[in-house]
Amino acid sequence: MPHATSTAFLDQLALDVPPAENRAFSFTDKQSGYYYATTHANEQSAWHAGWNIATHRVLHDYAVQVDGALLDRQTARAQVYPYKLQRTFAAAQEELYLYDNQPVVSLRLTSAQGNQLTWRPVGDLTTPDTATPDGLWLIPKEAPTHRLLVAPWFPVPTSVQDDALTVPAASGGFVLVYGHAKENVLALLEQFREHHAAWLQQRKQRMNTLVASTNPFTSNSPQLDKALPWLLLTTDELVTKQQGWGIYAGLPWFNDYWGRDLFISLPGACLVTGQFDTAKKILLSFAELQNQDPTSKDYGRVPNRARPDAIIYNTTDGTPRFVLEMLDYLRYSGDTAAIREFYPAVKRAAEGALKYWVDAHGYLTHDDADTWMDAKIKNVTPLSPRGNRANDVQALWYEQLLASAQLADYLHDDANARQWRAVAAQVQQQFPQDFFDAEHPYMADRLTSAGQRDFQLRPNQLYAYPLVPDPECRMQLTKLVWQELVYPWGVASLSQHDPDFHPYHENWHYYHKDAAYHNGTVWLWNNGMAMQRMLEENQPDIAYQLFAHMNHQALAEGAVGSLSENADALPRPGHTRGKPSGAFLQAWSNAEQLRVWYQYFLGIRPDMLRNEVVVQPRLPSALTDVAFAVAVGAGQLRAHYQIGAISTYSVQAVGVTPTLRFSLPGFEEVTMPLPAGATLQVRHTGATLEIALADQQGKTIRRFSHTISPTLQAQLQQQQAFFADTHFAVPYLQPDLKSLSTYHKQAISY
Repeated sequence: MPHATSTAFLDQLALDVPPAENRAFSFTDKQSGYYYATTHANEQSAWHAGWNIATHRVLHDYAVQVDGALLDRQTARAQVYPYKLQRTFAAAQEELYLYDNQPVVSLRLTSAQGNQLTWRPVGDLTTPDTATPDGLWLIPKEAPTHRLLVAPWFPVPTSVQDDALTVPAASGGFVLVYGHAKENVLALLEQFREHHAAWLQQRKQRMNTLVASTNPFTSNSPQLDKALPWLLLTTDELVTKQQGWGIYAGLPWFNDYWGRDLFISLPGACLVTGQFDTAKKILLSFAELQNQDPTSKDYGRVPNRARPDAIIYNTTDGTPRFVLEMLDYLRYSGDTAAIREFYPAVKRAAEGALKYWVDAHGYLTHDDADTWMDAKIKNVTPLSPRGNRANDVQALWYEQLLASAQLADYLHDDANARQWRAVAAQVQQQFPQDFFDAEHPYMADRLTSAGQRDFQLRPNQLYAYPLVPDPECRMQLTKLVWQELVYPWGVASLSQHDPDFHPYHENWHYYHKDAAYHNGTVWLWNNGMAMQRMLEENQPDIAYQLFAHMNHQALAEGAVGSLSENADALPRPGHTRGKPSGAFLQAWSNAEQLRVWYQYFLGIRPDMLRNEVVVQPRLPSALTDVAFAVAVGAGQLRAHYQIGAISTYSVQAVGVTPTLRFSLPGFEEVTMPLPAGATLQVRHTGATLEIALADQQGKTIRRFSHTISPTLQAQLQQQQAFFADTHFAVPYLQPDLKSLSTYHKQAISY
């Protein structure tokens, strides 16, 4: 496994980027700033490129010269590390760094083949202020009350000419410092010069702890061993303290908090990664942002979007997910004391929904664009209307009610617990008859306000399984959705056979990209639930095909180490896959990849409120040796799975004493309390599990056998036969698509 104390592991994650690939990269300061660019472009084409702080663009780009000759990025060898960008030129080596909680960007320039270094701004985001012996002062146009100072790394003589700063080559490079007033900037510059080495070491140690101590992992797959740490770290860079604690929805343009996105992302970003304290801070931060006005229709809702300049509540699914993540946090952490802190927000969420949004059948109603499919023309007309009762919203509401009732039980709020369970039971009873009919092999995506079923084939039904009691129905839905909507590059938002299908996200000659956003465009965050449903049907090899493709994207395509927001549903002419699009680093895309890996491939699902942990491995045949650790409660589970003719599973508890609920396909669950330091050892030989419990010294204290269950074995055989011919959706471009007609573009005004 990665070494838990040495930060050399971070250097092993470095990715080389050839000039022809010119990949995007990003770093954040974990507070309110990020830097984004591409590795080899001398001129950044993206509007959001450069340094951004608190949603303001501060600097677009820069150019560096050695003795007047440009360091041409197209000639550089570029290597991206989790904590720095390194470009190696013939005339110098450049390293770009950000630091935790500091509005500072540093450019370390070494091995300079010359006497002078010159830095100049590129783009129109700054205007010159003054030149002083400290360096070049700039005024950011989007933050004119602030100042940006460009100074030498070490204090040396400087000269400013034509808005460019020149320093001796021995100065070590340049430092960019941002602040409210010049005196604050100068003070921070001095702190940098004194403490930059410690700042960098603290940042590297934080990153290393996350991937090598809290979440160590090794396997027989080099791709997986590199992709997982990168995904962990690029996801973690979005966990910030910009407006209280939260998670940026994505870069470059979603550098703020979206309630729905945040709570979809929270399990993969914070819970499976063991960052329980951070998760709690985020939940409490959003509890403070909850609408607390009982006379408002938004009472009890958490914001759809929280920006430094605005709070917007136009989401219906963000609030159920907020409540569910409170329960998830409690299950992972076992922090029962937090229930009393959470409960007022839980109660408001239920009260507001029941007062303003619940209909006679118990369904949670909502406006057309108040689900995650929220695109509108001119922010008015919904492009994929899902009002007023979407299938996924009803399942989330049902689960919110049960979660709220469970927390009410802890506080002996019996009246509310009874009421909430009664409404949940009403929804559960009503849903199958309202969302299914005899003509369609899948559920309706929504009920309209007139009570009509809308049978557009979308992935939302994957989230409604809690309201589908029939296991055979769930099995059939899983295969149908996979073959109709799941491409090797992700899950489409609408079937390619639908007349409203848009094959490409950005296709400006025919339509605005928002028209395609939820009408065909692939959304990578849905990959997590698509894979989860396959794994629940004991089909890890099918699920892993998609998982491995996403790992390849993180390592070799698009932005370094991350997954994009979207992709085209269909490959463009001359290509074999849908082109990535949207935000280059999207929190929920990354986070769902991590969540499904830990919870369903490795099969670790804690419930420390009951002091239990489900251990349900579902490894694909490509993985034969996996060793890892995960945080649970105040301790850790350390596990090693080795798969072959005889497979072995070893799970040790450190710092906790949970009851393990271990199961493999075809076998009844084994329930085993785990004493401190003890290890559960399972040996799988055909139709038998040989189970042993060893103490801290390795001495066997219990041993027994477990034979295969004929009922579960028959179920497994049925699943294997049913999914044997399952394939990805096969791209097909319908002739005469409405979205590709010139009339379509003329008919919609943006």
